[in-house]
Amino acid sequence: MNASNGFFATWRQDVPAAIVVFLIALPLCVGIALASGAPAFAGIVSGVIGGIVVGGLSRSSLSVTGPAAGLVLVVVAALQALQTYEAFLVAVVLAGLMQIVLGWARLGTLAHFFPSAVVKGMIAAIGIVLIFKQIPHALSFDRDYEGDEAFWQADGYNTFTELVNIPQESISVTAVVISLSSLIFLFFWEKDRRSRSGWRGFLPGPLLVAAAGALATVLLPLWKPELAISAIHRVNVPVMKTGQDLAAQLHFPDFSQFFQLEVWQFAFVLCLVATLETLMSIEAADRLDPLQRLTPVNRELRVQGLGNVLSGLIGGLPIVAVLVRSSANISAGAASRLSAILQGVLLLAATLAIPRLINLIPLASLAGILIYVGYQMADPQIFVRKYRKGLSHFIPFMATIVAILFSDLFTGVCIGLLVGMLYVLKSNYRSAVTLFNDGRYYLLRFKKDLSFLHKYELKRRLAEIPAGAEVLIDLTHITFVDMDNAEIINDFIQTAPNKGIDIQLKRAPMTPDFLIQEPT
Repeated sequence: MNASNGFFATWRQDVPAAIVVFLIALPLCVGIALASGAPAFAGIVSGVIGGIVVGGLSRSSLSVTGPAAGLVLVVVAALQALQTYEAFLVAVVLAGLMQIVLGWARLGTLAHFFPSAVVKGMIAAIGIVLIFKQIPHALSFDRDYEGDEAFWQADGYNTFTELVNIPQESISVTAVVISLSSLIFLFFWEKDRRSRSGWRGFLPGPLLVAAAGALATVLLPLWKPELAISAIHRVNVPVMKTGQDLAAQLHFPDFSQFFQLEVWQFAFVLCLVATLETLMSIEAADRLDPLQRLTPVNRELRVQGLGNVLSGLIGGLPIVAVLVRSSANISAGAASRLSAILQGVLLLAATLAIPRLINLIPLASLAGILIYVGYQMADPQIFVRKYRKGLSHFIPFMATIVAILFSDLFTGVCIGLLVGMLYVLKSNYRSAVTLFNDGRYYLLRFKKDLSFLHKYELKRRLAEIPAGAEVLIDLTHITFVDMDNAEIINDFIQTAPNKGIDIQLKRAPMTPDFLIQEPT
């Protein structure tokens, strides 16, 4: 295959993007596993499968799959109820099989029904959450794991009180300098990077930030030992020297638990939450794609299901399409799914080949990277553009953001969808039926199709027509009237002669028959 027009045609954009996503995915995979109460290596396993297997089979151009913080609470509850990690892995395998069935049943099309305001609100909310959650790491307060995105924390603090209650003695000057300098550098370096020629256009800023942080970890003890970055404030991936060490990190499902009711219950919950998060993330990633490419969502569900089956079979966590990593992938300039595959390869290679080097990277450096990604996702200009579109767009957008900030991704999006649905109903309810009058002459016009939402409005307008009036009912602007409204109009037409009301119907030549009777 010719690299100039084949799968590797966009490698110059995809390789730097893969490096960026890898640097973000590595601590997140480990952190999510630890926050879930699972083995640390389980997060790496699921990240590798999400990158290489799902990335290779998916037709999503820019989304990235891996373990997600949105599933942490479900995993914690499942591990507590099922008692063993091996029994939990059976639930992961079953959840994957359920997703494959949903894909074959073509239920992935649900993604197309998410309102734009809710999807954009989800993107902005995750950006804001990223910023808030990374501030403690930027200050060297690493009590909570990287993957913890929920509002309420296991330690009793929430997103905001945790910031207020950071002990002063936990704040490190070294971490503050590293995170701030990383953030400033990223804003400088990434601005118009892709338009530059040569190595300055190829090297991603996050790679340079991580390398500088690792270099600081090595040099500070030699120069100023009191400023050294301890191991607890750095990335921590398992160090495996032999194949036996690798085998010891892997876990396998205990299929003797296959018929346990609780296993199936948690499999269903995992399938439901993972499917909805994947569909929402895919929809968001497609909207962020500069080329506006669309993902075949039913195929994506089947591929995600296969990924979960494989992840469960070799000890990994459940996986979903993850918006944080997808957004980082897009903002880093990725052009194809090659970047998602390469970040999975990097995740595997780095964990097996250079874990000690990876473990030199300070969490403060990664905090600077994630705060930068969060700012791009929640750019203030997005709020301005949404406000200019009107309240019917802005309020669901803001409701989604607030709900996610004060709950979690799944709950927040459900609330945003509810608010968005109410505005859709409101906009469809208003001004469907208009009544004009000039003395005894009345014009009843339908400006949109009549559904059950418009029954009250239709009855109210018909009640305003007095006895002895001449009425023209204009049906030319509609293509559908439900049976209830058709019955209301027919009843009015039938009883009109008793009130001395003269009725005429106006239909366009191509107007369908709505079962509305002609006046006699």
